[in-house]
Amino acid sequence: MPEGDTVLQTATRLHTALAGQVLTRSDLRVPRFATADLTGRTVLDVTARGKHLLTRIEGGLTLHSHLRMDGAWRVFAPDERWRGGPGHQIRAILGNTEHTAVGYRLPVLELLRTDEEDRAVGHLGPDLLGPDWAPGLAVDRLLAAPDRPIGEALLDQRNLAGIGNVYKCELCFLARVTPWLPVGALPDGVLPRLVTLAERLLHANRDRPTRTTTITSELRTPPNRGLGAAPPPGTGRPRPPHRVQERLYVYGRARRPCLRCGTPIRLADQDDRPTYWCPGCQSGPTP
Repeated sequence: MPEGDTVLQTATRLHTALAGQVLTRSDLRVPRFATADLTGRTVLDVTARGKHLLTRIEGGLTLHSHLRMDGAWRVFAPDERWRGGPGHQIRAILGNTEHTAVGYRLPVLELLRTDEEDRAVGHLGPDLLGPDWAPGLAVDRLLAAPDRPIGEALLDQRNLAGIGNVYKCELCFLARVTPWLPVGALPDGVLPRLVTLAERLLHANRDRPTRTTTITSELRTPPNRGLGAAPPPGTGRPRPPHRVQERLYVYGRARRPCLRCGTPIRLADQDDRPTYWCPGCQSGPTP
């Protein structure tokens, strides 16, 4: 599931393959831009902004794309077979003499003037992996709606850009609160620490091929405590994962035992997104 860290990895791969090179192939397979021809132009850079990708091209143009749930950009050598899905799922092709970038299942693909990029990303809050990261501003935006569930608030890219459903669930677990707890009901001092932990988590995973949050177990929080209140009796430091699939504490682990207390992980929808939590470790309202 593409979130801020994996989108940044995609931007890095695209930048390495395309930046500084003249496009010899250009094919945008969306009706509005199907006739646009970018061949002969040099790609200047590829930048991630939250979950958005901005490919800036000579002549003041930017190709804006968003991966959402299952979109992907793949990079191939000239003689390499394309892999990423059937041909009818291809939405964009950008190629030079050394590499071809192919965009599969891109739900958002548009060609903008570079000086109008704010139309696409101007609404975003501070980027957890960007040079504009401002934790104080992120906290202020989250607190602007104190009655909103913390899980929904963390996913709102207008508050802070880069968190997706996986990090939402994991952050709430590390804070020992359910995703349905109102922002204003968080214990004093927890929200700034939660925002700081979110930034550290994404940075810890920005260069990893497989995302994990278990590496932070007590790296970011004192032993035997979450970000908030003291743990329930009989709980404490989460044990390290012993299987590959235990790279995450709660996400994708429905009905499996919590790595901290052994209680089966629960699953429910929040705003039409699968949401995981531990009823033994996390306090607050539930569906």
